[in-house]
Amino acid sequence: MISIMWEWQAIFDGAPVTTFETGAAIFRREHPVRSMYLVRSGSVALERPLADGTALALAVARSGMALAEASLFADTYHCDAVVREVAVVSILPKAEFYATLRDRPKIALGLIETYAHSIQSQRTRIEILRMRKVSSRLDAWLELNGAPPEGQWKRVAEEIGVSPPALYRELAKRRP
Repeated sequence: MISIMWEWQAIFDGAPVTTFETGAAIFRREHPVRSMYLVRSGSVALERPLADGTALALAVARSGMALAEASLFADTYHCDAVVREVAVVSILPKAEFYATLRDRPKIALGLIETYAHSIQSQRTRIEILRMRKVSSRLDAWLELNGAPPEGQWKRVAEEIGVSPPALYRELAKRRP
């Protein structure tokens, strides 16, 4: 089967685009869901504020990713969308997004394919996070992904659930 994974992004062709500065909230928990979002560049974290004032990052959407797509079937958002890196975001009314999925099955299948891959990735990440040692987490991540592009080790630390200094110590141990 030929991959139709990215065709769903065509839903956002012609949609208004907004630039959000770092720290801006695109939406807040319990706000009504009126729009769907596609991150064109930058990154946006879906965060759930905790009672102690910290925020639990549920996911991070980067370039080419939908933001809070599960909200298509909700009345209100269950988290905050907070910009981590200046983000350019396409915004489409929820009703228009839904109608396109209903009327264009190939696009809907592309979205389903995208989310199937996302679920696989999240399951893998959960298993990596269950590993106790930084070295084991790093080995598993590298085996699955290969070396990251230059300057992306901090992102690897985030993905494997360790602090950047802990990751850098592990990397230093591996140098010949």
